[in-house]
Parts: sequence; structure tokens; C-alpha cells
Amino acid sequence: MARYTGPTSKIARRFREPIFGPDKALEKKNYPPGQHGVSKKRSKQSEYAVQLQEKQKVKLMYGILERQFARIFDRALRKTGITGENLLQLIEARLDNVVYRMGIAPTRRAARQIVGHRHITVNGKVVNIASYTCKAGDVVAVREKSKALEIITGQMTGHVNKHSWLEFDKASMSGKIINLPSRDQIAENIKEQLIVELYSK
Repeated sequence: MARYTGPTSKIARRFREPIFGPDKALEKKNYPPGQHGVSKKRSKQSEYAVQLQEKQKVKLMYGILERQFARIFDRALRKTGITGENLLQLIEARLDNVVYRMGIAPTRRAARQIVGHRHITVNGKVVNIASYTCKAGDVVAVREKSKALEIITGQMTGHVNKHSWLEFDKASMSGKIINLPSRDQIAENIKEQLIVELYSK
């Protein structure tokens, strides 16, 4: 399956969570989409279905394809520590997510586009691969030629860095990864243990 590019509200309603950010449609209709809407009786989900749904939610939230996700999980499994936490740490360390977290882009989709269009540098070198894995100490910045772009300057206005594992300077449009985030520094509602159980079958 290719990367999802359709309506985000529909997906958010499916999971009953604002997985793409604040969503007015979800607030008005906090039930799954479909012809019968809220009145439809839904059968109890199996354990496998719950685990699969959690994985699909994370994939859609971060814009990761199935094969990419499997590779990230394999890396998380081989790392020392708790596999679920390793998985989230590797996903958060993706360049498109770091650009989004720093406030350079309004959404992860926009961040992926900004990276793909060669507007971002890592340690002074242009990187246009959204899945590039950043490391602690890396300096992520907006390319000098791209600092006047409206999508970037508009997003910077009023942005406050809420992530203690990152530091960002609006004036220079550059930031540093202080350390990779621990589980308690990732606010998203993700039950990573369900994903670990799914891949362990």
C-alpha cells in the first residue's frame, strides 16, 4: 500500500483520536465514518485486530510505509533496552518528524515535503531523505536559501518549543537534538506493547 494522502479527518474518526493534530471534524463527530455512523453496532474486536489497528494508527500518524515500519521494528528489536520504547525512539528520530517537532513545518506531511525539496540541512549538509535517522548532537537547520519561504516563516511565528529533547533557535532557524526522547517525552497516545506483541506472533 502506498502512503496515504486522502482526508485526514476520516482516518482520525476511524481511530477516534486526533492523530494528525487538532481536528474540528473529529470533535463534532466522535464516531467512526460510514453510512450508519454512530448507530452501527460493532462486534467485539479480536486481540489480533486491536494489535493491528494500533500498528496502522502509528504508521498513518508518522507517514511510514509497511516495509519501512518492519525495518524500523527489526532495528528496535536488535537494540538493547525495551523494544517498544526503542521503536518509538527510532520513529521520533526520523528527519521529517524532527523538522515537525522543531516547528519548522505545521504537519508531518508538510515536513516530509520540505525535506524532500532540499530545504533542510543536517550538520551543514543538505539531506532530502525524510526517513533519515537523526542522532543525539545532530544540528538540523533550514537551508540558507530557503529561510525566506512563506511556509517556514509563517510557521515560526508564535511557535513555542514544547520538547525538552530538542532545542531550536528561531533567529538562526536551526536546532539541535540534545538527546533521543525517552518514553515519557513522547506525548502521543501509543500502546507500543501491542505492536511488539503483533510482531512477536
